Amino acid sequence: MQPHTGPDPAPQRLILATRNAGKINELRAILDAAELRVELVGADAYPDVPDVKETGVTFAENALLKAHALAKATGHPAVADDSGLCVDVLGGAPGIFSARWAGRHGDDRANLELLLAQLADIADDHRAAHFACAAALALPDGTQRVVEGTLDGTLRHTPTGTGGFGYDPILQPLGDTRTCAELTPAEKNAISHRGKAFRALAPVVRELLG
Repeated sequence: MQPHTGPDPAPQRLILATRNAGKINELRAILDAAELRVELVGADAYPDVPDVKETGVTFAENALLKAHALAKATGHPAVADDSGLCVDVLGGAPGIFSARWAGRHGDDRANLELLLAQLADIADDHRAAHFACAAALALPDGTQRVVEGTLDGTLRHTPTGTGGFGYDPILQPLGDTRTCAELTPAEKNAISHRGKAFRALAPVVRELLG
């Protein structure tokens, strides 16, 4: 048999449902480390595709909604994630409402202040919480997979640290003395719920995209 001497086929395009360059770089680094030949681009490569309303009642449902919509609109495999903070004493809330807990989507300061006010009288040993992330891969033919990652911790009474975003200044990961907002980006990515979900996604990408 003659050895293959032609050019390698172009890598499969994979679209991540985000316009956040940091999130794209995080997943690209994970896929590169797994030696997966894919061309990862963000949703901003398709500016005419509208954002999808997150009408699901779980992180997985919301991630799948976004991934399927993007795959259908572009004809390419798509990845989407959804994440939030789940507080034990609140029965898992804010959960899927984490980004709009105070009523207006994306107001990190208002969300954090409302949550702290709701937990003001809760003692330290009842302040367990975790970040959760679901990451979904959807193909244009309807094939889908979902993986999840979590970061367990406890909630501080006051925000500490200037890094990260959202509820990072009040979640202290188990086994650490700092909040997520006090970690370096590399430290946070190594233990974060999204980092764990994205790393779990790599073998799924290998399985479905080769």
